Amino acid sequence: QVQLVESGGGSVQAGGSLRLSCAFSGRTFSIYAMGWFRQGPGKEREFVASISQSGGSTTYTDSVKGRFTISRDNAKKMGYLQMNSLKPDDTAVYYCSADPAARFSAPRYWGQGTQVTVSS
Repeated sequence: QVQLVESGGGSVQAGGSLRLSCAFSGRTFSIYAMGWFRQGPGKEREFVASISQSGGSTTYTDSVKGRFTISRDNAKKMGYLQMNSLKPDDTAVYYCSADPAARFSAPRYWGQGTQVTVSS
């Protein structure tokens, strides 16, 4: 059974930074591509970023390109989302996800989410 636990959320002023972490437990971490999603107030959940099993390939939604960086450490079974130059529009609950086939239209596993609040 795979479990994902996010941490690192919080409140920050616009222009600030946060680093989200996703701890993976269960089966072999390295067979799963990882992704981050977010759901802002009154909005649908949206894709933010993903990273391949090896970490060699990353994808970002346009609104975070150049500001967010996704990474992973397979030895530690951890995923990360470094968020810089944060904007109030980045306010959301951020979810970590994992899927063995990188199908981020419907990832197999989800974390419980961590709140990020950006004030102007």
